[in-house]
Amino acid sequence: MTNDKLSRRQALGLGVAALAFPAAPAALAQPAVGRAMPREFNLTLSHVTANITGRRRPAMAINGQIPGPALRFREGEEVVINVANRLREHTSIHWHGLILPSGQDGVPGISDGFQGIDAGSTHQYRFPLVQAGTYWYHSHSGLQEQSGIYGSIVIDPATPEPFGYDRDYIIQLSDWTDETPSHVIANLKRDPGYYNYNKRTLASLVGELRRAPDGAARSAIVSDRIMWGDMRMDPTDIEDVGGYTYLVNGHTPAQNFTAVFRPGETVRLRFINSGAMSHFDVRVPGLEMTVVQAHGNNVRPVTVDEFRIAPAETFDVLVRPRDGRQYQVLAESMGRQGFAQFSLATQEGLPALPLPPHRPRPVLTMADMGMNYGPKGLDRGTPMPEVDAPGHVAPMDMGGMDHSAMPMPAGGSQGMQHGAAGGMNHGSMAGMDHSSMAGMDHSAMPGMNHAAMSGMDHSGMQGMDHSSMAGMNHGNMPGMNHGAAGAGAMAGMDHGAMGHGGMGHGGMAMPDPLVNDVGAPPGARVLSYRDLRAARPLYPVREPTRIIEIRLTGNMERYFWSINGNSFSQAQPIQLHLGERARFRFVNETMMNHPMHLHGMWMMPQVGNGAENPLLHTVNIKPGSTVDVDIEADAPGGWAFHCHMLYHMETGMMRKVSVVSAPRTAAAR
Repeated sequence: MTNDKLSRRQALGLGVAALAFPAAPAALAQPAVGRAMPREFNLTLSHVTANITGRRRPAMAINGQIPGPALRFREGEEVVINVANRLREHTSIHWHGLILPSGQDGVPGISDGFQGIDAGSTHQYRFPLVQAGTYWYHSHSGLQEQSGIYGSIVIDPATPEPFGYDRDYIIQLSDWTDETPSHVIANLKRDPGYYNYNKRTLASLVGELRRAPDGAARSAIVSDRIMWGDMRMDPTDIEDVGGYTYLVNGHTPAQNFTAVFRPGETVRLRFINSGAMSHFDVRVPGLEMTVVQAHGNNVRPVTVDEFRIAPAETFDVLVRPRDGRQYQVLAESMGRQGFAQFSLATQEGLPALPLPPHRPRPVLTMADMGMNYGPKGLDRGTPMPEVDAPGHVAPMDMGGMDHSAMPMPAGGSQGMQHGAAGGMNHGSMAGMDHSSMAGMDHSAMPGMNHAAMSGMDHSGMQGMDHSSMAGMNHGNMPGMNHGAAGAGAMAGMDHGAMGHGGMGHGGMAMPDPLVNDVGAPPGARVLSYRDLRAARPLYPVREPTRIIEIRLTGNMERYFWSINGNSFSQAQPIQLHLGERARFRFVNETMMNHPMHLHGMWMMPQVGNGAENPLLHTVNIKPGSTVDVDIEADAPGGWAFHCHMLYHMETGMMRKVSVVSAPRTAAAR
């Protein structure tokens, strides 16, 4: 192996037993002082010309490389990182997933006292490392991340990990476009389907009609086309941006990055999705994977055949190739537009194995639309009431729909909300108790019929307004108890136990909000958040102090994205009280996936594992679904909260979260 190859692989995070701490790349200067002193690193951001696809294009780099150098730290030490901005514009670096003081988090105008790094200046970050695991860093200014300002972080643990391995590789996935990011947004603003290369056309309609078995099927096909046309949406629009070249550690599929192993060794693969807009479905034909870490935190080992990794997520897996054959690791984009890939092999320099055909491209259905959510009045965590911006709410009125035949499996997160269920029929819910729903406002549900709700107790529903519950029939709703629902629009109500995950629209089953349909063959083990159990729970189980509604909204036709109907420029901060446990109820009103990232604090999706619910820094919310996520507000200061689809964040799907001291009670005064 040449010295050039060695330094390149060390920069990508190779570590075997003899290389527990790979030598830092030459660009990362370290002081010749005792280990008690902070270790110091230097990062320089600059404009470069990159040739990724055979065309020379302008890009941005860290220390002259894309991705930037791997930073390898050790838990418990303090680090100093000097970031020199040689760009012609303002910049910043955010340390994704690290628990640190707000002022070191690196988000201009949100992190306490941080306004970014001016062109020509150098900023010094300094913070202790209170955790171990796999993380990454990237610019939090404009669209620089897409242009090449990102890199990986590995923090080695202070104590031995509960699993062993012989080799250790960082696998940093990303998506590259030869277009400038500003042109990408301009194209989406002009035509939201600009990059949808699989649009349904008149020719495809003719083909569908010819294949239809009878007149009823042909009528259904035409009706479906008309419905989607009326919404100005396309069920094949799975990913906003296409034309990407997918990279592994900066390598194209043809360049075939290779992770070398000896037969019988255990290899640790640290997957990081640094893609700006791409979800990847990962599999290794011929090998199973054991997931041992999620988002930097150890989990109880779970063996899978495949997993989906959303933008900003990290998963560490162990693989154990027993023979000397070459394995091709495939990371297929969710929209089936291409592969990121690399080889596991006993030697470098082997050509990539032939790629398999793409799995069928997913197609959205009306079930992915969820419900007509409308204003619900749940706590939104802001000091003042919010007013939805026109054009940001769900694009389809589903009033009059009959949900009477919906199956209701036990467990799981809910797939539907009750707040504005126009025309909803709940069939058989007799015995419903609304005794604590004083002051509830059903103003969006005209004409509700309670006639068949035998045994229902409305004794505490003073002032309730049913004026707009159109056509709602609760029929016989046996045993249902809304007694804990608070004022407003059922604030504080936990729908999790109601098991709405499988509820459908008419004959369509609503997708399970936590299950990833990757197109795997029957019997394949596909990772979901439910499979993740924290190896060492950080927080005890306790009830949230309040439920904060986080509706994911936007307008694909005009290409802007928002939270609770308000873009970042229009919105107030979400205010949490230091020491409280808040529950964010994510309601995705759109037909896009949204990986939601909260800086500075862990998110705990309520997946039924109690104290062992996983600790995640990013939670992917599927189209039309609702997921409850608890947050322990233990980090004072200002924190960014946003969708990690870069162009969604840039066009408005972002908030500031302020963690402030709890208000003093009268007794405390």
